[in-house]
Amino acid sequence: MTTTAQLLDWSPRAVVFDCDGTLMDSERHWQEARNLAFREFGLQPPPGFAEQAKGVHYADCGRLMAESVHKPELTDGLTAALLDHFLELVTDDPVTMPGAAHLVRLLAGRMPLAVASNCPMVVVEGSLERAGLRGYFQHIVVPDSGDAEVRPKPWPDVYALAARLCGVPPEEALAVEDSLTGVESARTAGLRVLGVGPRPPGDGAERADLWLPSLHTPELLTWAEAN
Repeated sequence: MTTTAQLLDWSPRAVVFDCDGTLMDSERHWQEARNLAFREFGLQPPPGFAEQAKGVHYADCGRLMAESVHKPELTDGLTAALLDHFLELVTDDPVTMPGAAHLVRLLAGRMPLAVASNCPMVVVEGSLERAGLRGYFQHIVVPDSGDAEVRPKPWPDVYALAARLCGVPPEEALAVEDSLTGVESARTAGLRVLGVGPRPPGDGAERADLWLPSLHTPELLTWAEAN
Protein backbone atom coordinates (compact mmCIF):
# COMPACT_ATOMS: atom_id res chain seq x y z
CA MET A 1 0.00 0.00 0.00
CA THR A 2 1.10 3.56 -0.67
CA THR A 3 2.34 5.40 2.41
CA THR A 4 0.71 8.62 3.60
CA ALA A 5 3.67 10.63 2.37
CA GLN A 6 3.64 8.99 -1.07
CA LEU A 7 -0.02 9.66 -1.83
CA LEU A 8 -0.13 13.09 -0.24
CA ASP A 9 3.03 14.19 -2.07
CA TRP A 10 1.08 13.68 -5.30
CA SER A 11 -1.19 16.31 -6.88
CA PRO A 12 -4.22 14.99 -8.79
CA ARG A 13 -5.81 16.97 -11.61
CA ALA A 14 -9.33 16.08 -10.38
CA VAL A 15 -10.95 14.57 -7.30
CA VAL A 16 -14.01 12.30 -7.46
CA PHE A 17 -15.91 11.71 -4.22
CA ASP A 18 -18.29 8.95 -3.27
CA CYS A 19 -21.42 10.35 -1.60
CA ASP A 20 -22.90 7.93 1.00
CA GLY A 21 -20.58 7.54 3.96
CA THR A 22 -17.92 9.77 2.38
CA LEU A 23 -19.52 13.18 1.86
CA MET A 24 -22.87 12.55 3.50
CA ASP A 25 -23.51 10.65 6.71
CA SER A 26 -26.23 8.58 5.08
CA GLU A 27 -24.91 5.04 5.40
CA ARG A 28 -26.72 4.89 8.74
CA HIS A 29 -29.91 5.82 6.87
CA TRP A 30 -29.38 2.94 4.43
CA GLN A 31 -28.86 0.57 7.34
CA GLU A 32 -32.05 1.76 9.04
CA ALA A 33 -33.93 1.61 5.73
CA ARG A 34 -32.81 -1.99 5.24
CA ASN A 35 -34.01 -2.88 8.73
CA LEU A 36 -37.35 -1.18 8.14
CA ALA A 37 -37.80 -2.92 4.78
CA PHE A 38 -37.06 -6.32 6.29
CA ARG A 39 -39.47 -5.57 9.13
CA GLU A 40 -42.17 -4.48 6.68
CA PHE A 41 -42.12 -8.01 5.27
CA GLY A 42 -41.92 -9.66 8.70
CA LEU A 43 -38.24 -10.56 8.28
CA GLN A 44 -35.00 -10.07 10.20
CA PRO A 45 -31.67 -9.13 8.55
CA PRO A 46 -29.17 -11.98 8.76
CA PRO A 47 -26.06 -11.49 10.91
CA GLY A 48 -23.37 -9.48 9.09
CA PHE A 49 -25.72 -8.25 6.38
CA ALA A 50 -25.00 -4.55 7.06
CA GLU A 51 -21.34 -4.94 6.13
CA GLN A 52 -22.19 -7.08 3.11
CA ALA A 53 -24.61 -4.42 1.79
CA LYS A 54 -22.39 -1.37 2.38
CA GLY A 55 -21.88 0.62 -0.80
CA VAL A 56 -24.06 -1.69 -2.91
CA HIS A 57 -26.49 -0.13 -5.41
CA TYR A 58 -29.97 -0.16 -3.92
CA ALA A 59 -31.40 -2.42 -6.65
CA ASP A 60 -28.64 -4.97 -6.08
CA CYS A 61 -29.16 -4.55 -2.34
CA GLY A 62 -32.85 -5.41 -2.68
CA ARG A 63 -31.88 -8.58 -4.51
CA LEU A 64 -29.29 -9.43 -1.84
CA MET A 65 -31.88 -8.85 0.87
CA ALA A 66 -34.29 -11.27 -0.78
CA GLU A 67 -31.59 -13.87 -1.39
CA SER A 68 -30.26 -13.58 2.17
CA VAL A 69 -33.62 -14.73 3.57
CA HIS A 70 -34.13 -17.27 0.76
CA LYS A 71 -37.14 -15.45 -0.67
CA PRO A 72 -36.10 -14.30 -4.18
CA GLU A 73 -39.75 -13.63 -4.99
CA LEU A 74 -39.60 -10.61 -2.64
CA THR A 75 -36.83 -8.86 -4.61
CA ASP A 76 -39.03 -6.15 -6.17
CA GLY A 77 -40.98 -5.49 -3.00
CA LEU A 78 -37.90 -5.24 -0.78
CA THR A 79 -36.13 -3.00 -3.30
CA ALA A 80 -39.07 -0.59 -3.46
CA ALA A 81 -39.48 -0.56 0.33
CA LEU A 82 -35.74 0.03 0.81
CA LEU A 83 -35.71 3.08 -1.45
CA ASP A 84 -38.92 4.52 0.01
CA HIS A 85 -37.65 4.26 3.57
CA PHE A 86 -34.25 5.68 2.67
CA LEU A 87 -35.68 8.70 0.86
CA GLU A 88 -37.85 9.52 3.87
CA LEU A 89 -34.94 9.18 6.31
CA VAL A 90 -32.38 11.15 4.29
CA THR A 91 -34.84 13.95 3.58
CA ASP A 92 -35.53 14.38 7.28
CA ASP A 93 -31.89 14.27 8.38
CA PRO A 94 -29.21 15.27 5.82
CA VAL A 95 -25.83 15.47 7.61
CA THR A 96 -22.33 15.75 6.16
CA MET A 97 -19.50 13.52 7.29
CA PRO A 98 -16.96 15.19 9.62
CA GLY A 99 -14.56 17.31 7.60
CA ALA A 100 -16.35 16.79 4.28
CA ALA A 101 -17.58 20.34 3.74
CA HIS A 102 -14.24 21.87 4.72
CA LEU A 103 -12.24 19.57 2.43
CA VAL A 104 -14.56 20.17 -0.52
CA ARG A 105 -14.31 23.94 -0.08
CA LEU A 106 -10.51 23.76 0.15
CA LEU A 107 -10.29 21.86 -3.14
CA ALA A 108 -12.99 23.77 -5.03
CA GLY A 109 -11.58 26.13 -7.63
CA ARG A 110 -8.20 24.39 -7.59
CA MET A 111 -9.30 21.44 -9.73
CA PRO A 112 -12.51 19.86 -11.08
CA LEU A 113 -14.57 18.01 -8.49
CA ALA A 114 -17.12 15.28 -9.20
CA VAL A 115 -19.29 12.77 -7.37
CA ALA A 116 -19.58 9.11 -8.37
CA SER A 117 -22.34 7.37 -6.44
CA ASN A 118 -24.52 4.28 -6.47
CA CYS A 119 -27.44 6.35 -5.15
CA PRO A 120 -30.23 7.70 -7.38
CA MET A 121 -29.53 11.16 -8.80
CA VAL A 122 -32.42 12.70 -6.83
CA VAL A 123 -30.84 11.50 -3.58
CA VAL A 124 -27.32 12.73 -4.39
CA GLU A 125 -28.35 16.12 -5.71
CA GLY A 126 -30.90 16.67 -2.94
CA SER A 127 -28.46 15.71 -0.18
CA LEU A 128 -25.66 17.91 -1.52
CA GLU A 129 -28.06 20.80 -2.10
CA ARG A 130 -29.37 20.68 1.46
CA ALA A 131 -25.79 20.49 2.75
CA GLY A 132 -24.76 23.55 0.71
CA LEU A 133 -22.24 21.57 -1.35
CA ARG A 134 -23.96 21.01 -4.70
CA GLY A 135 -22.39 24.06 -6.36
CA TYR A 136 -18.85 22.82 -5.76
CA PHE A 137 -19.23 19.78 -8.04
CA GLN A 138 -19.04 20.12 -11.80
CA HIS A 139 -20.31 16.59 -12.43
CA ILE A 140 -22.41 13.93 -10.70
CA VAL A 141 -22.38 10.41 -12.14
CA VAL A 142 -24.83 7.72 -10.99
CA PRO A 143 -26.07 4.50 -12.59
CA ASP A 144 -29.54 5.97 -13.23
CA SER A 145 -28.23 9.03 -15.10
CA GLY A 146 -29.92 7.96 -18.33
CA ASP A 147 -26.95 6.16 -19.87
CA ALA A 148 -27.64 2.44 -20.01
CA GLU A 149 -23.91 1.72 -20.20
CA VAL A 150 -23.20 3.23 -16.77
CA ARG A 151 -23.28 0.25 -14.43
CA PRO A 152 -23.20 0.55 -10.62
CA LYS A 153 -20.17 -0.02 -8.44
CA PRO A 154 -18.21 -2.29 -8.19
CA TRP A 155 -18.18 -1.91 -11.98
CA PRO A 156 -15.74 0.89 -12.91
CA ASP A 157 -18.20 2.87 -15.04
CA VAL A 158 -19.15 5.70 -12.67
CA TYR A 159 -15.53 6.54 -11.88
CA ALA A 160 -14.32 6.16 -15.45
CA LEU A 161 -17.06 8.52 -16.68
CA ALA A 162 -16.47 11.01 -13.86
CA ALA A 163 -12.77 11.29 -14.71
CA ARG A 164 -13.60 11.69 -18.39
CA LEU A 165 -16.13 14.44 -17.68
CA CYS A 166 -13.49 16.20 -15.56
CA GLY A 167 -11.22 16.12 -18.61
CA VAL A 168 -8.41 14.07 -17.07
CA PRO A 169 -7.02 10.55 -17.59
CA PRO A 170 -8.15 8.20 -14.79
CA GLU A 171 -4.61 7.83 -13.45
CA GLU A 172 -4.49 11.60 -12.84
CA ALA A 173 -7.66 11.61 -10.72
CA LEU A 174 -8.11 10.74 -7.05
CA ALA A 175 -11.15 8.82 -5.80
CA VAL A 176 -12.29 9.26 -2.19
CA GLU A 177 -14.24 6.26 -0.88
CA ASP A 178 -15.46 4.64 2.32
CA SER A 179 -16.53 1.20 1.07
CA LEU A 180 -14.75 -1.76 -0.47
CA THR A 181 -17.35 -1.79 -3.25
CA GLY A 182 -16.39 1.77 -4.17
CA VAL A 183 -12.66 1.16 -3.79
CA GLU A 184 -12.90 -1.73 -6.24
CA SER A 185 -14.84 0.43 -8.71
CA ALA A 186 -12.35 3.29 -8.62
CA ARG A 187 -9.28 1.06 -8.71
CA THR A 188 -10.60 -0.89 -11.69
CA ALA A 189 -11.31 2.41 -13.48
CA GLY A 190 -7.65 3.36 -13.02
CA LEU A 191 -7.96 6.08 -10.39
CA ARG A 192 -5.77 6.32 -7.32
CA VAL A 193 -7.89 5.76 -4.22
CA LEU A 194 -8.05 7.31 -0.78
CA GLY A 195 -10.13 5.28 1.68
CA VAL A 196 -11.68 7.13 4.62
CA GLY A 197 -13.53 6.13 7.77
CA PRO A 198 -13.32 2.90 9.77
CA ARG A 199 -10.98 0.50 8.00
CA PRO A 200 -12.99 -2.49 6.73
CA PRO A 201 -12.07 -5.94 8.04
CA GLY A 202 -10.06 -8.29 5.87
CA ASP A 203 -7.56 -7.41 3.19
CA GLY A 204 -9.90 -5.58 0.79
CA ALA A 205 -8.72 -2.19 2.03
CA GLU A 206 -5.30 -2.97 0.55
CA ARG A 207 -6.81 -2.06 -2.82
CA ALA A 208 -6.84 1.59 -1.70
CA ASP A 209 -3.60 3.54 -2.00
CA LEU A 210 -4.09 4.90 1.51
CA TRP A 211 -6.69 4.62 4.27
CA LEU A 212 -7.27 7.50 6.71
CA PRO A 213 -9.69 7.61 9.65
CA SER A 214 -11.61 10.70 8.46
CA LEU A 215 -11.72 13.64 6.06
CA HIS A 216 -10.55 16.01 8.77
CA THR A 217 -7.26 14.18 9.34
CA PRO A 218 -4.69 17.01 9.68
CA GLU A 219 -2.29 15.72 7.02
CA LEU A 220 -5.15 15.48 4.50
CA LEU A 221 -6.22 19.07 5.14
CA THR A 222 -2.60 20.27 4.85
CA TRP A 223 -2.36 18.44 1.51
CA ALA A 224 -5.60 20.04 0.29
CA GLU A 225 -4.40 23.51 1.22
CA ALA A 226 -1.21 22.96 -0.78
CA ASN A 227 -2.89 21.78 -3.98
